[in-house]
Amino acid sequence: MEDWLNKIRNARKTAFIKDGLRKVHYQLDPKTEMVEEYEESTKLLQRRAFRRRQELKGRSDWEMEIGIADPQPENNLEITGIKESTTQPFVTRMNTKHNLEWRIRNLPYPIEVYSVTVDPGQKNITVRTTNKKYFKHIQIPDFERLNIIPDSKDINFTHKYNTLIITLKKPKEFINFENVMWEEVKKVPAKKEDNMECRPS
Repeated sequence: MEDWLNKIRNARKTAFIKDGLRKVHYQLDPKTEMVEEYEESTKLLQRRAFRRRQELKGRSDWEMEIGIADPQPENNLEITGIKESTTQPFVTRMNTKHNLEWRIRNLPYPIEVYSVTVDPGQKNITVRTTNKKYFKHIQIPDFERLNIIPDSKDINFTHKYNTLIITLKKPKEFINFENVMWEEVKKVPAKKEDNMECRPS
């Protein structure tokens, strides 16, 4: 936890406020940028994305970790997490007050076929179906950075409208870290204006 917190504290940061959102841009190192959006009224992190500089190609596209990316002309699922096709499953990650939440859309099977387990060794969530139609490992980057091992008793899932909704209760140490992060975010002087760099699309 301290390693990641120190990286955040040492990063070059700029912040802007617009429409009730505090947007923070971090230059974590010469090759890595991160942007976050916090809802000021709730202090909740709504979006987080990374962009990394590649040796031959220059800057890469934004990689969305939390939130839903704005639609792209390329409609590239790997980059945006959004796809026009109504047949292929895709995952989006949200953040609520008490839970981490994943939504896997375009899964039409009944809830009885799903198995959602936590693999402490890999620090990820495994989703599989008994009909062998779907299998996926879902990474939890937040936990990996903070060296938190997820607990299987904290995971729940439901299914509706062809969407599997997985929730993982935030452990106390994670909530404590979120509170520390918000205090760090508030320290960054913020201008009330738009900043394109702070809303990756």
